Amino acid sequence: MSSHLLPFTATPPPQIPSKASPLAQHTLSQRTHIPSHIYKHPAAILLELCTSPKELHQILPQIIKNGLYNETLFQTKLISLFCKYGNLTEASRVFEPIEDKFDALYHTMLKGYAKSSSLDSALSFFSRMKHDSVRPVVYNFTYLLKLCGDNSDLKRGKEIHGSVITSGFSWNLFAMTGVVNMYAKCRQINDAYNMFDRMPERDLVCWNTIISGYAQNGFAKAALMLVLRMSEEGHRPDSITIVSILPAVADTRLLRIGMAVHGYVLRAGFESLVNLSTALVDMYSKCGSVSIARVIFDGMDHRTVVSWNSMIDGYVQSGDAEGAMLIFQKMLDEGVQPTNVTVMGALHACADLGDLERGKFVHKLVDQLKLDSDVSVMNSLISMYSKCKRVDIAADIFKNLRNKTPVSWNAMILGYAQNGCVNEALNAFCEMQSRNIKPDSFTMVSVIPALAELSIPRQAKWIHGLVIRRFLDKNVFVMTALVDMYAKCGAIHTARKLFDMMNERHVITWNAMIDGYGTHGLGKTSVELFKEMKKGTIKPNDITFLCALSACSHSGLVEEGLCFFESMKKDCGIEPTMDHYGAVVDLLGRAGRLNQAWDFIQKMPIKPGITVYGAMLGACKIHKNVDLGEKAAFEIFKLNPDDGGYHVLLANIYATASMWDKVAKVRTIMEKSGLQKTPGCSLVEIGKEVHSFYSGTTSHPQSKKIYAYLETLVDEIRAAGYVPDTNSIHDVEDDVKVQLLNTHSEKLAIAFGLLNTSTGTPIHIRKNLRVCGDCHNATKYISLVTGREIIVRDMHRFHHFKDGVCSCGDYW
Repeated sequence: MSSHLLPFTATPPPQIPSKASPLAQHTLSQRTHIPSHIYKHPAAILLELCTSPKELHQILPQIIKNGLYNETLFQTKLISLFCKYGNLTEASRVFEPIEDKFDALYHTMLKGYAKSSSLDSALSFFSRMKHDSVRPVVYNFTYLLKLCGDNSDLKRGKEIHGSVITSGFSWNLFAMTGVVNMYAKCRQINDAYNMFDRMPERDLVCWNTIISGYAQNGFAKAALMLVLRMSEEGHRPDSITIVSILPAVADTRLLRIGMAVHGYVLRAGFESLVNLSTALVDMYSKCGSVSIARVIFDGMDHRTVVSWNSMIDGYVQSGDAEGAMLIFQKMLDEGVQPTNVTVMGALHACADLGDLERGKFVHKLVDQLKLDSDVSVMNSLISMYSKCKRVDIAADIFKNLRNKTPVSWNAMILGYAQNGCVNEALNAFCEMQSRNIKPDSFTMVSVIPALAELSIPRQAKWIHGLVIRRFLDKNVFVMTALVDMYAKCGAIHTARKLFDMMNERHVITWNAMIDGYGTHGLGKTSVELFKEMKKGTIKPNDITFLCALSACSHSGLVEEGLCFFESMKKDCGIEPTMDHYGAVVDLLGRAGRLNQAWDFIQKMPIKPGITVYGAMLGACKIHKNVDLGEKAAFEIFKLNPDDGGYHVLLANIYATASMWDKVAKVRTIMEKSGLQKTPGCSLVEIGKEVHSFYSGTTSHPQSKKIYAYLETLVDEIRAAGYVPDTNSIHDVEDDVKVQLLNTHSEKLAIAFGLLNTSTGTPIHIRKNLRVCGDCHNATKYISLVTGREIIVRDMHRFHHFKDGVCSCGDYW
């Protein structure tokens, strides 16, 4: 052996089956005579005992020093060990100089290529074997078939299948099991079954292969039926069979069958097997029985990191993020090193909890474990920071991420959208497209809600067109997002058309349409749709009831709303949340039944929160009830004294009652605490540009023209009967009060829209706060004198103004 064979380097690959060694020795004994002293040489014995690349490097100097590297036995063993440890380069440097290569060397090299190289390299070497007239053995085909399956390469898998047949191995159990496995992994389960069914004999490995194939391809029930058939044909399921079918049971949420499988595990004495117990933990978690999963987990004598990961994920998926974090901490306390899967589960839990501090702790752990090169982990960090309201940190991580995947872009777009950064979400979406990264259904479900918040019909049509061009218009989640978007853009009839066209509807689809009707003041239609849903197979969830209650509230359907609330727990077993109680208070309060609303609050089985008291305070503002308004505000300020909006609401209640001293007191508290009212802002799109207006703004290029036109417009609507409502303004003269009213953001936006659109064009306005009473009244008169339809979306609902009438019927 020449000096070019040195230095030797090696890295460990998967273990090679021990059956190859006898084959090599048998062939070797046929082709050459090896003296007994070579077999018994200490270096030969050391090679037989070699268990790692490090040990191999320690033995090599002895082989070279004793001049044994030209001996066939040592060449054969070196090739085998280099292939075993994944160092094909050094294996080739031993293999190539051998002049009289016997078949076993080729088989060993092919095994190495199949286990540690690419499919192309393995097939290339197989072609060389044919060229060198090496007769293939059955294991050549099993290795290649496995490699084709792992790469989902059906075309070349079929070619290998053809070689199996032409080589006379179509009867061989091992070869045909490899064929079945290849077709199953290439998602050709029917072909896999056809091969399986034609086999004259089948062993347990073969049965497990086809069962696993059906399970991994999503055919859980078929996999379970095969287990029954397998038992009927005299093959007792082993632990591998059970591990194969439990994920299928979990994915189909077949808890009863899962429990039956668990019973078999106990009867067969498999419960001590860690991989099987881990699969049971995963199955019970996914079937919604996390408590049983935890009992199994706690009873395990030995746990792998996969066991811990399954338990953490089980808690996360069941909605118990705190439970997931407790298990995660216990795992760290016991000295188990987390993997990328572990930290992703922990980050998911932190995101669900909105727990920034623990999220930062996990982030530090990511750095310590050097997982910052794992793009999936970094995507989880982006999502966690976004949900913890630190989208700025998420954006920095995203910016510095080198190998961004579509999931990375989706996470960032969704993060922006969730944090109200609509423009940033749209910019990221446009940048994604500019880089030729094709948006998928997840991208669309992330960006469409951002467009919905802008409430711009033109952009709604643009994204709808893109959905169609990307062939995503059959995806139930994308179509649901479009239904919701059109409803939020004021096009409720378009939303209903899409809803009716959908072949498949999810519960969130029904929720979006029910809520859409509610926000447009079409409460009766919303209630009818809710009743229609209850008659079908899709059952309402807690969000459905919240949408229905909100719709009843906006339309004054008090009795219907109260009936829905009562039926939640009674008929559907859904426990009301704080939001549901708040919706009932809003329902009663808007209808003027303030005392009943207050009594309802006092009798709540849970401690009322800001949602509940906020609804009460808003109702007191509408109906000018100072006494209950003060009580509600007092409770709010105990819970959150730093919200300026509720202070302003209380001040307005006092102002309406001309209690100016109390107004001054509230404002003094606000000034001392540094609290400010959220400034009113209205958006209107003209052409392809969105224009923003704040109350009293003069920064717009057309400000002079807008104010001049608005002055004329106010004169026109006054002549038609409009009377300014100045009750909430004080400390200034009456004429100044009117001037202040005329500078409200929605009036400026409406005036600008009227000036810059042709006659008959509807005006779409988006307001960030609730429309005030004066602007609501003024807009009715503006629609009358101009003959224009004006659609205003405020923070709660839509108002369609036409011919002097609002769709809300002055009930909002």
